[in-house]
Amino acid sequence: MKHLVTYLKGYTKECILGPLFKLFEATLELLVPLVVAAMIDNGIEQQNSGYLVKASLILAALGLVGLIFSVTAQYFAAKASVGFVTRLRYALFGHIGKLSYEDLDRIGASSLITRMTADAATVQSGANLALRLLLRSPFVVFGAMIMAFTVDVPAALTFAAVIPILSVVVFGIMLITMPLYKKVQKKLDRVLFTTRENISGARVIRAFGREEDEIARFHRENGELTAAQKFVGGIANLMNPVTYAIINIATLYLVYKGALRVEMGDLTQGQVVALYHYMGQILVELIKLASLIISITKALASANRMAAVLKTEPSMVGGGMKFGEEKREEILAFDNVSLRYHAAGEDSLSGISFSVKRGETVGIIGGTGSGKSSLVNLIPRFYDASTGSVTLYGRNIKEYDLESLREHIGVVPQKAVLFKGTLRDNLKWGDPNASDEELMKALSIAQATKVVEDKGGLDAEIEAGGRNLSGGQRQRLTIARALVKKPEILILDDSASALDFATDAALRRALRDHTGDTTVFIVSQRASSLLFADKIIVLDDGEAVAIGDHEALLESCEIYRDIYETQFAKGGETA
Repeated sequence: MKHLVTYLKGYTKECILGPLFKLFEATLELLVPLVVAAMIDNGIEQQNSGYLVKASLILAALGLVGLIFSVTAQYFAAKASVGFVTRLRYALFGHIGKLSYEDLDRIGASSLITRMTADAATVQSGANLALRLLLRSPFVVFGAMIMAFTVDVPAALTFAAVIPILSVVVFGIMLITMPLYKKVQKKLDRVLFTTRENISGARVIRAFGREEDEIARFHRENGELTAAQKFVGGIANLMNPVTYAIINIATLYLVYKGALRVEMGDLTQGQVVALYHYMGQILVELIKLASLIISITKALASANRMAAVLKTEPSMVGGGMKFGEEKREEILAFDNVSLRYHAAGEDSLSGISFSVKRGETVGIIGGTGSGKSSLVNLIPRFYDASTGSVTLYGRNIKEYDLESLREHIGVVPQKAVLFKGTLRDNLKWGDPNASDEELMKALSIAQATKVVEDKGGLDAEIEAGGRNLSGGQRQRLTIARALVKKPEILILDDSASALDFATDAALRRALRDHTGDTTVFIVSQRASSLLFADKIIVLDDGEAVAIGDHEALLESCEIYRDIYETQFAKGGETA
């Protein structure tokens, strides 16, 4: 939590004035019982109507000034809490952008979304309440006790006995509930993860008829969340009845003793009423304090979760070297590279060694789960090799500045992702300064010119995720987006899987004719997509079992030959 306090910088004035005006309001509230007591003793009892009018005007003035103080305090508290959480969200979003793929895998996307939204809202609410009530409620509680001593010392001893008992109850419940609220948030993460997974995988779930199973799974996890919330809520809700019981017992005792002392002439009726009011103020403020503590407990649990992300140091840090400062013919080399993902039982890649010259086209083929995507993910440093080294222009890839490195590498991932906006906006992710002519050239190479024409031009709107496009259209547009970048290394990670054979062949011819010195990596399960590659790497269970061109692999590699013959025999594919 201390880590987050720095985001309150710039709101020091609001953090001081908010509680201060609340204390001013509380001070006026503590004067009200004394005015009421005077009205009873000097006005009503003595039938002095002039005094009653004067006292009533004083009460009205106290109320009006107190309202002004309260509204002012609310303004400053709201400004500080909203500004604080706004800065916190900015910092959290920026920090998440710096985390590596491994860090994101470990924390989980659904958990990060929860921390950016629900947790941030909880922290904002808690901060607002804390600025307004954290000082006010204890101030009124102890102020009422002190004021009671000014009225009558023996009666005020009741206050001195009750307040410590109430403090034990309030803070005891807080200490019990804080760790429980953390568990509730973890269960909420799980429910959100399941919800996100079901929404994104709705088509697969329906295709396999697993709706009932997924509904049952959601009910089970939501039930666990509900049970946890009920349990911690039940403990937290004990605070109100217990404090009510203690205060009401104390009030009954106070009224009883006060009545006896009024009969004896030791107290006036007005003084008893004032003491009763002070006991009532303590009751109200302790109820507020109880609710405040529950809210702050939730806010602290959420703040700690947000702080945990901010404290997570990116596992991947770039060097100071700019890409291509020492250019040479050999652009990329893998030297005995292995990769093991976080918490995985075994390596996804092991003992990979090869080198690539500038302008070469490298094909990567293998069965499902053989490590094709894992291999190309090492090139832009989405992941780091567990052992061995990846070098660019003879320098370890870890020596390069990450931004500079990725500026010169174009990646078309397996899942084609487009963003809400126009076609032009999406294509300019590759180069914000690209002209329409450059965009159209990239679209032509990617065989996507007709897609743009059918949609009405570059200003056509794309829905989030490219929902208004087919799978093949999305793939061609993401390829065009990468080409707009004019990268020195282009990675096509099974990015033509939704294309028909004719379009795939036309795409490959266009890439050969227009990419020039660009080094191209093509990941594919289609042998036909790699026939003209300068070098083909055949992967099997994370190992490079053979490296060579198409003709050489047909002669020497049984795995490649089986893939090729099976596809051409069954699909009648052509180059």
